[in-house]
Amino acid sequence: MALTKDTLFRTPSRAEQKQATTDSIARSIVDAETAAREAKSERLRKARLEREAAEREAAAERPAAKPRPRAKSRRG
Repeated sequence: MALTKDTLFRTPSRAEQKQATTDSIARSIVDAETAAREAKSERLRKARLEREAAEREAAAERPAAKPRPRAKSRRG
């Protein structure tokens, strides 16, 4: 048997073609969802860090609360 492109590379069957198409479409959908999820996570992380920095800054501007004296307990 001679080695030619026809003998080495057979054409995929109709079912294999449909499977390959479905696979590539499913992978592209999953990749798009992953990218969207990562973008959302990054956006939320950035917002959280900005909020925490603002809270730290606001806490630094407030004077520290003075400790309240403890009430003496009555015994006896």
